[in-house]
This record gives sequence, structure tokens and C-alpha cells, in this order.
Amino acid sequence: MATIPVIVKHQGKKYDVDLDPSSLGEVFKFQLYSLTGVEPDRQKILVKGGQLKDDTDLSKLGAKPGQIFMMMGTPGDGGAVLTRPKEAVKFVEDMTEAEAAQQVGAIPAGLQNLGNTCYLNSTLQTLRAVPELQEQLVKYTPAPAAPGIQGNTLGDLGMFGLGGLGASMDLTASLRDLYKQMGETQEGFPPLVFLNALRAIHPQFAEKAKSGPGYAQQDAEEAWSQIVAQLRQKLTLKETGGSDETKDISFVDKYLAGGFASTTECDDQAAKDLGEESISGEDVFLKLDCHISGTTNHLRDGILAALEEKLEKKSPTLERDVMYTKKSRISRLPKYLTVHFVRFFWKREAQKKAKIMRKVTFPHELDVVEFCTDELKKMLIPVRDKVREVRKDEEDVERARKRQKRIHDKELSDAAAGITDSVSDSKKKEEEKKKADEKKKDGKAAEGDTEMEDVVYKTDAEIDAERAAAVLEAKKELHALINPDLLKDEGANRSGLYELRGIVTHQGASADSGHYTSYVKKQGPLDSTTGKRGEEDGTWWWFNDDKVSEVEAEKITTLSGGGESHSALILLYRALPLPSSDGLSEV
Repeated sequence: MATIPVIVKHQGKKYDVDLDPSSLGEVFKFQLYSLTGVEPDRQKILVKGGQLKDDTDLSKLGAKPGQIFMMMGTPGDGGAVLTRPKEAVKFVEDMTEAEAAQQVGAIPAGLQNLGNTCYLNSTLQTLRAVPELQEQLVKYTPAPAAPGIQGNTLGDLGMFGLGGLGASMDLTASLRDLYKQMGETQEGFPPLVFLNALRAIHPQFAEKAKSGPGYAQQDAEEAWSQIVAQLRQKLTLKETGGSDETKDISFVDKYLAGGFASTTECDDQAAKDLGEESISGEDVFLKLDCHISGTTNHLRDGILAALEEKLEKKSPTLERDVMYTKKSRISRLPKYLTVHFVRFFWKREAQKKAKIMRKVTFPHELDVVEFCTDELKKMLIPVRDKVREVRKDEEDVERARKRQKRIHDKELSDAAAGITDSVSDSKKKEEEKKKADEKKKDGKAAEGDTEMEDVVYKTDAEIDAERAAAVLEAKKELHALINPDLLKDEGANRSGLYELRGIVTHQGASADSGHYTSYVKKQGPLDSTTGKRGEEDGTWWWFNDDKVSEVEAEKITTLSGGGESHSALILLYRALPLPSSDGLSEV
């Protein structure tokens, strides 16, 4: 079939193109790519009836010789200039296993089940969602070996790439090596060295199964607590004090530990009448408990219930055991907050841990301000409210931008289809000004009347610039609201808002059986120039031992419990990053 000579207009230029009616729109786009430098996926070609698509049959356009097509679009970074890559292109099939595992979007490594070890696999995958932990583990060096202690001496071998061989008495070194090895593969990896280290330090995890060979199933929350406790002892980082002196602080205390301010008061009025006063105290917590009762429907209900507990102890005034009420409020919020659903309890008649099946919902974004002390609330509330205000402003700007784009695209489409013959903005303004001038010439304004001034119309670009400037100013105001004490505490939450990053789930009726898995939210791609991550797509990785798959965010809402199916046991929240502004990094 003979080609048809047509004209394509793009950015004020005209291009003569031979359209082949026997081909598809994709071929036509590549022709224009060779002429304009605009990549096919960035082209918008308007034809009568709409927009040209890749699969458009060009024979159905009914194109005539000399027909004009309108094209929109600009070249990507680098424009139309084609340059040789600085580094040779390396295809996936030519990469090593480690190189392939480190590519953007690569499926992360799963962990092999070594016999009822799903409780450990799910815990390790969720903790791996803390990037600061991985960064600090890389720097970890075991303490110098004590004379005559073989275990510590062998532990140093992990530094020489021997996979933690002999690091069996150093759980932190084993975790360092395990995460490094997981980062170099996409296959299911056997966490044998780490498991041996855990069992050597905590023999409870080496308990044998009561029926059949092999090891018994364990509680993921207990494994989580023991691992974090070991990291708290071993993993330290340097921090500069007020006098520029450096000191060692625990990584866990900085990023994972919070603080409670509590008051304990006797319930017996007789003790109060005798002058017994309430006792105030400060405690460190590594996780918030969510107690579940017959009235617990939401995470908030369970946390509130856990912040008030009953204790039985001897009263110094009554000299007998009485009940006390201990009320706690949060005095420090860590950057990473662990929440534990207390779903398991000891069932005497069955002699095992039974599971509370009740459905308890939890949010993707958690506001914990109401659980804090009055002093901390005063610091958090202004920042929290400003964060919400900035977010709403940004959403309004984005909606307005999309609305303007839709209107603009429709006008161009209508013009190309011959539906309208619109006049440019500049011509409209000229006509309006001309009419106003003619009106003035026709006669002077009546005595006592005020002449109408010329109306000045703002362009879309000017309106967008004003909105962007207003949002930027609001962001600067937000950063100015952060309390200086919180600003100095790098590992603290400064707004009281958290976003969900990881979940450990349990399927089954008791802690001694069933199956554990974990869900970890996917991170956006890392920008090597800014050090920041790009937009997240909202999907999650589901780690089911060595099987790793991608799931949509809607799946997370099904993990609230209500039966023996997968229900959340541990939630890992991260402090919501505060919006950044020019010259101010995200905090």
C-alpha cells in the first residue's frame, strides 16, 4: 500500500512524514522519534477522534495527503542527543547472582524453613525493614576475644567472608552476616548459623517437639524480644555530646526504645486515708502491648487498656497485700515503634498457649499523641497538625494540577478533531482590552461613577507558582515548630504520627502450632545523587519462608484476625517522614 505524505506540527515546526497506512501507530511514533528526538512513550499525537495509540490501525484514520497532525511531548533527560553509555550495558542474564539481587525492583531473598522455624524467618524479615539497622550492622565488629575463649576467637572469622563460621556465640555478628548474604541472592537462604547462635544463647529455642522428631514451634514475639535484647547489649554507635565528646549509645535505645512516665496508686481507700501517696516512675519500653478483651475492636482500644494495669503488692501503710493501679503515658516516642497484639494466653486445661481469635483492626497510619504525657503532647500536637495541613495543601495543588491538565488536554483534542476553534489566551486578552478601550471612547463615565479598571488575568503557571510558594512557606513553618529537644533526638518521632512498614502474622489456634509469615512494605527506588527514595507504589512483599511474592495494600486489611487465618501479631511502625523544604532535609 502506498504511503501518504502528511505534515506533523510539533513546537512550532513542521515535519513532512510518509505515513504507511498498512502499519500501526507505534511505527508512526518511531518515525517521529527519529525526527524530533521525543521518545514514543512521551509522544501525544492528536488526530480526528482522539489520540493516536500504539495499536491504532493507521488505515482506519482515513488520512489524506497534506493532512496536518498535532504532536505534543518533549524529549526525556538528555534530549535528542544520543551518547554512548559511560559503562557497558550489562544484561540480567550476564550478571552475577549478587548483582541481580541488588537491582531496583529485584525480589528479595526468602529464608528456608529448617524445621518449625517460620517464627524466626518472619521475625528476621520484618526487622530487616529497618534500614538504619542494616547500616549499623555493617559497621559492627565483635569485641576482642578474651584469652582462652575459643568461641569469640572463631567469631572473628565472620569478618573474612566465612559466613559467620564460629560467630555462634555472637548473635549480632551472625545477624550481620546473614543480612549480607541475603542481600546477595534472590533464592531462599538457610539461616542455619544464626539459628544455632540463637539456640546457643537462648536454649528455649532448641526445645524438641513433644510429638515426632525435630524441634518445637516457638513464639515469634519471644524470638523478636530476645533478638532485640541482644542487639541492645551489643550494637552501639558513636554520638557527639554537648561538649563535642563522643559516647557509645545503644542502637536499640536510639531508634527502637520508648519511654514511659507512670504513677502507681493504691486502690484501697484505707491506705489513702493513712497518707499513702502515689509513686511516680520512669520506664523504658521496647514494644507497646495491645491487650485484647471482649470489647476490643481497634488497636487504639487495646493500647489504652495496656496503659492501665492492676498490680497486687504489699502496702507499707496497711502491711498487707492489696491491689494497686499503675497508669502509664509515653514520655518518648522512638522512630520505629513495635506494637504487639497479646493474642496468646496460657490455657491450663489444654496445657498450652491458646490464641484469642477476635478481630482487631489497625491503621496504616497511626496517631499515638493521645497516649503521651501532657508535656510530650505540647511538643507533638503543633507539628502533627501542621503536617496534616501541609499534606492537604499538597493534595489540593496536585488535584488542581491534574484538573488543569485534563482541561488542557481536552481543548487540544477538541481542536484537533475540529470540534472547536479556540482563540489563544493572548488574543483573548487583546480583544478584551480592545473592547474596554472602545467603551471608554464611546463616552466618559457618568459623574460620580467609578471607572472599572482593566481585569488582570493570571496564567495557570502563575497560579501554580503561587500555590507552590504557599506550600513551601507552610513547610518552613512546620520545621520551625519542632521542639529543639526533639530536633536534637535523631532517633525520636517528632510528630506523633507513624506509618506501617512491617507485620508478623500467625495462622492457627495456638502459639505451639500453626504458621508464621511476614509482610514488609516495598520501598521506593534510591536516588544515588540525593540519597532519598522515590515514590512507593503501595505494594508489599509477602515472606512465606523461602516463598516471596508481591501483594497489594488491600491484602493488609485482611490481617485483622477473626479466626484461624493469618492475623497480625507484631506491627512495625516508622515515624512519618516530615515534608522536606528547600534547604531543609527530611526529618
